[in-house]
Amino acid sequence: MAKKKDSEKASQNSDSNKQEKNETNDDDEPNFSDPEGFVDSITDEELLGDILKQKPKETDGVESVVVVDGVPQVGPERLEKLSSVISKIFRKVGPIVNEYYPKNENGLTKGYEAIPDEWEAPEPQPYKEQGNLHYHLLEPDAFDQYCLIIAKDSTVQIWLNSSPEPIKLEDRVRWSEAYVNWSPLGSYIATYHKKGLALWGGPTFQQIMRFTHIGVQFIDFSPLEKYLVTYSPQVDDPQGDQKKLIIWDVRTGLEKRDFSPGGLNIWPIFRWSHDDKYFARISTDMLSVYETPSFGLLDKKSIKITGIRDFSWSPTDNVLAYWVAEDKDVPARVTLLEIPSRNETRAKNLFNVADCKMHWQKSGDYLCVNVNRYSKIIRREKNEIKYSGMYYNFEIFHMREKQIPVDSVEIKEPIHAFAWEPVGSKFAIIHGDTPNISVSFYGVKTGQAPSLLKRFEKKSCNSLFWSPAGQFIVLAGLRNLGGSLEFVDTNDFVIMNATDHFAASEVEWDPTGRYVVTAVSYWKTKIDTGYWIWSFQGKILKRINIEMFCSLLWRPRPNSLLSIKQQAEIKKNLKKYSSQFESKDRLRMSKASKELIEKRKKLMKEFAEYRNKRVEQWQEQKKRRLELRNHIDTDELDSDTKNVEEEVVEFFIKEEISVID
Repeated sequence: MAKKKDSEKASQNSDSNKQEKNETNDDDEPNFSDPEGFVDSITDEELLGDILKQKPKETDGVESVVVVDGVPQVGPERLEKLSSVISKIFRKVGPIVNEYYPKNENGLTKGYEAIPDEWEAPEPQPYKEQGNLHYHLLEPDAFDQYCLIIAKDSTVQIWLNSSPEPIKLEDRVRWSEAYVNWSPLGSYIATYHKKGLALWGGPTFQQIMRFTHIGVQFIDFSPLEKYLVTYSPQVDDPQGDQKKLIIWDVRTGLEKRDFSPGGLNIWPIFRWSHDDKYFARISTDMLSVYETPSFGLLDKKSIKITGIRDFSWSPTDNVLAYWVAEDKDVPARVTLLEIPSRNETRAKNLFNVADCKMHWQKSGDYLCVNVNRYSKIIRREKNEIKYSGMYYNFEIFHMREKQIPVDSVEIKEPIHAFAWEPVGSKFAIIHGDTPNISVSFYGVKTGQAPSLLKRFEKKSCNSLFWSPAGQFIVLAGLRNLGGSLEFVDTNDFVIMNATDHFAASEVEWDPTGRYVVTAVSYWKTKIDTGYWIWSFQGKILKRINIEMFCSLLWRPRPNSLLSIKQQAEIKKNLKKYSSQFESKDRLRMSKASKELIEKRKKLMKEFAEYRNKRVEQWQEQKKRRLELRNHIDTDELDSDTKNVEEEVVEFFIKEEISVID
C-alpha cells in the first residue's frame, strides 16, 4: 500500500488552520483570497520548482510503502472482504495507489511469518557447474554453428558448418513449444514453454537457467547478456496478479523488476545502451531512462519531451537520438542526448516531416536519419491526415567530428530499403518505382559530404544484406519478387554472381562473413521448404530441402578482440597465411574423398552380399516354380521357344558421305 508523505499531510493541516484563522478574524483583517474564477498565470513549477523537485513519487523507493504484519490466512473466497477491511483502515491516512497480498501455492494468503529471535546465517548453496559457455569459440577451424527450426514434431537441431559436410550436434524433439533465440553473444539458446523460458548452453546444451513467466511470447537480451526482458502480452488475469513485463538477472535467475507495458506496445518496449548500464522506453510525451543495477529512473524522474515519436541508442556510446514530430508552426526536431548528463550535444530542425527512421552505423561513427517529407498535407474528417508530393532526405550526422556536422542527401523517389556497411563508411539505398528500381551506393568521409559511388539501374530487389565484415553485399528480391539474388563486391562494384532461389523468404550471413544462407520457410509457403548455403562470392555450396523447415539462425559471435589496425594488417598480409590454409583445405578434401570412397566400397560390399543371398534363395525355389508353371522353365528366354516372338527393329544411327576422287 502507498500513502501520502508526512510533509504533505502537515502542509494540508497548516492550510486548514490558516483558513480557520482567517474566518475567525474576518472583521479585523482584510481578505486576501483570490476572487471567484481567478486563474493564476504563474505555474507551480515556475514558482516552487526547487521545492517540487523534492516532492516524493511512487517510484522513489520504499518510503511510500506500508507493510502490514499479522494479516490472517484466508482463502480466495474471503480475500475480497479482507482487502476491503484493510483498505478502509489505511485509506484514512492517504489514498492507496496499489496493494498486494502474497499467496502460497494453494491460493491462501501467507499470513504472519514468524521471525526467530536469533539470526541464523543462510546455508551456502552448492555451486552449479554451467560448463564452458564459450566452447564454440575454441573450434580450431573457426566453423560456426547454426540452429534449424522444423515444424514437424517441433524439432530443433544444432549443426556445425564444417567442411566438406556439416555435422549434426543436437537433434531434440519438442525442445521448444514455439520459437528459439540465440543470445547476442551466442552464450545461450532460449526456448519457450507454457510456464516460462529456459536457457541452455555448454558443449552438451544443458539447461542453465529457468525463468517462470506464464504465457511468455517475446524476449529481449541486453547487449552484454546481463539481463533478460520477458513479455507476456495476452495474460488472462482478472485480479491483476500476473506480471506482463519482467526484467531478470541472467546469471542468478532473479527477477529485478516488473513493469506495466503501457500504451505503446512496440517491441522491444525497452531499448538498452551498449554497456547494459541504461535502458529506456517512450510513452506519450515522455522518455523514461532507467539505470542498472538499481532499475530505478535516472535522477528519479522521466524526461518530458512533447511530441516524441521514436528514439535509438548509439551502438558504442551512451548517447541516444530521438525525434519529435512537428506541431503546427513548430518544426520537427532530431536531438542527440548524452546519458547520464542529459546534455543535448546536437539538434537539427526538420520541416514538412511525415515520418523519420534512424539508422546507426555499427561502429557508432555515423547516424543516418531517413526523413519522409511532403509538399502538401490534406486533413480529412476524424483527424485523418494524407500527404502528397512525397520526397526523401537522408540526414547524416558525423558523430566523431567536432560539433557533429550534418550532411544531407535528397532522393525524390520512394525508398524501399537502407543499410549501412557494418565495417566501413558506405551505405546503400534501394529506391524508385517498379519496374525502375535502382540501388545507389554512397561513401562518407571525414569533413566531406556523402558522395555517390555507384548506381545500379533496373534491379529486381527489395532488401539489402551486408556481410558482417563489410565490402560484400547481397541484393535480394524476397517475397513477391521470386527470390532473385545478386552478390556484389563494393570495392570495385563488380556483380560476382546473379542468380535466384525461388520463393526465398530469408537471407542470413554467418557471423564471419564467409557464408550466406537463403531459405524458404514453412511459415511463408508449404512447398519446397529448405535452405541453400552460398559462399560470399555467390557460389552455391549446398542445397538442402527439409519438409516443414521454418528457419535457420546462425550462432552469434562476440566482437573481435583485435583492433581495427590489427585486422587491417592481417588482411594486408593474407597471402602470407593463405598457403597454410589452402594446404589444410586440400588435406580436408582428400580426407573427405578417402572417406567417400570407403563409404562407397562398404555400400557395394553390402549390396553384393545381399544380392548373392537373394540369388541363392532364387535357385532354391526353382523346383517350386516349375511345379507352379506346369514344368515349363521360364527363367531363361530360350527355355520356351514356342512362346517367344522375335522381331527385328532397325534404327538409323548416322550417315557418312565420302568423296572419292
